Amino acid sequence: MSTSIEKPENEVQNIELLSSVQDLHGGVTVEIKEPMDSKLFALMLRTSLSHWRQQGKRGVWIKLPIEFSNLVEPTVKEGFRYHHAESDYLMLVKWIPKTSDMLPANASHRVGIGAFIMNDKGEVLVVQERNGRFKGTNVWKLPTGTVDEGEDICTAAIREVKEETGVSVQFIDAIG
Repeated sequence: MSTSIEKPENEVQNIELLSSVQDLHGGVTVEIKEPMDSKLFALMLRTSLSHWRQQGKRGVWIKLPIEFSNLVEPTVKEGFRYHHAESDYLMLVKWIPKTSDMLPANASHRVGIGAFIMNDKGEVLVVQERNGRFKGTNVWKLPTGTVDEGEDICTAAIREVKEETGVSVQFIDAIG
C-alpha cells in the first residue's frame, strides 16, 4: 500500500507503507525481512504511523533482525522504545494513542522453586550441588531449580527433585 505526500514544489511523491499484520488488540506488527536504507525506512515509518493513527490503531510492534541494526536509530527517533531482545532480533514498540501506554511489559523474571522433602522418619532430603555457586563448598541445601515456561509450579518441584536426586516425590503443599 502507498500513500501520497505533497513535496514543497507541489510535486506528489508516493511513499510505500511498511508491511504490517493486524493483531487482536487493535495494533499492528511489522516484521522487517529485507535490508533497507535507514532514510527510506524513516520516511516509510513516519508515513505508516500517520496511516495507522488515522485507522485508530493502538500499539505498533516492530521486529528488527539483528542484521538490520541500522534501522534502530530512526525507529527510536519516532518514539519507539525497546521491548525485548533475543539473540537474532530486537523488538521495539510504540503506543499511538495519547492515553496511558497499555502495551504489556516484557517478561523479566524467572520463577524458582525450593523443595522441602521429609520422609516418615522426619528426615529432610538435602543435596550438594554438582554445578552452580555452591559446587565444591561442602554446603548442603534443599533441591532447587527453575520453573520452565508454561510449567505448573507443583510439576516443576517434582521434576527438579527427580532431576537432582533421582527420588520420586509427591507434591503436598506450597509455602509462599
